[in-house]
Amino acid sequence: MRSVEVAVIGTGWCGGIRAETLSRSALVDKLHICEIRKERLAEVRALVNPASATTDYQDILRNDAIEVVYISTTPESTHFPIARDCLRAGKHVLLEKPIAMELWEADELIQTAKRQGVKFTIGYSQRFNTKIAYAKKKIQDGTLGRVVNVMVSRHLSRSLGKKIAQRVKLSPAAMESTHDLDFVFWLLEPAKPVRVYSQGSYGYMQEVNGSYDCMWTTVTMDNGMLVVVGGGWNLPPAYPNYCGTWIEITGTEGALILDDTQRDNWLSTVSEGTRFPMSTMPGEQVDHVFAGQMGPETIHFLESCLLDRPVMVAPEHARMVMQSYLAADLSAAINEPVDLPLSNQSLATIADLREGLREAS
Repeated sequence: MRSVEVAVIGTGWCGGIRAETLSRSALVDKLHICEIRKERLAEVRALVNPASATTDYQDILRNDAIEVVYISTTPESTHFPIARDCLRAGKHVLLEKPIAMELWEADELIQTAKRQGVKFTIGYSQRFNTKIAYAKKKIQDGTLGRVVNVMVSRHLSRSLGKKIAQRVKLSPAAMESTHDLDFVFWLLEPAKPVRVYSQGSYGYMQEVNGSYDCMWTTVTMDNGMLVVVGGGWNLPPAYPNYCGTWIEITGTEGALILDDTQRDNWLSTVSEGTRFPMSTMPGEQVDHVFAGQMGPETIHFLESCLLDRPVMVAPEHARMVMQSYLAADLSAAINEPVDLPLSNQSLATIADLREGLREAS
């Protein structure tokens, strides 16, 4: 297999993980990095020893030797313009979630990738969680029979929630439950969501960005299966970027319960008390191995480009997830179920709600 020149645009938390993972891969001939914060650029440059380091992503676009680009920029409003430019330049793109801020932006990215004949995917790394992969296998091989219900409860520490909420005015459904909507819809393929009902509860995060502390969303699939997803970001301070998840899948012939609360790794010290190491959603580098999902996901996309294989997350699927969490936000606001696909009236109401939030801030 040949090696290739690769770039990472945005080398913060997730981008730093991707850059370090790529720097260790024999599939990467040369690694290029881009970061607007000069101090962070210098830090990652020292860590991964890239072929080039720049503060302007246009330098990545102008380099025809770069074939694959990972976009890990914040705030999330930067996703669309940077991804659009990279796709137009004929580069394969892995873009962190969300795919876009507006549905028309998602549509343009999908169509641009098709016109250019390049691969385009969204970073929904939970599909690389071995527990989720096991659930997919047990559903596909018929062990559980016909799936009746899936329930997911995911909660983050408030330190991470505050970090996320301060940079973007998006809900926990859009920023956290989006991962669960993605993998649950993947588990239940070919079923599609047709109705969403959601409720939110205010608490600690309300003063940070006016967001709910948690949201619980019920999704009805077109074959009658029921999905319930709860997501929140108000747990007390804990291990940096702590995330705990509980998953229940029930079927006509069995049930599968997955404990992903990270309680299997327990560290207690005099100085910091009880901690749960290796408990972040994307994972982290632990000496010579990567503990978590984002490392394998990063290499999988690179292999998909080099071997011309299908990407793990089709962008059309990411658009469906986006439409679902937009429906959840709308449902929580109007206290009514919302049908999918979103009607013009629903889209207009979402636009009005966003405008109201902008005026309030």
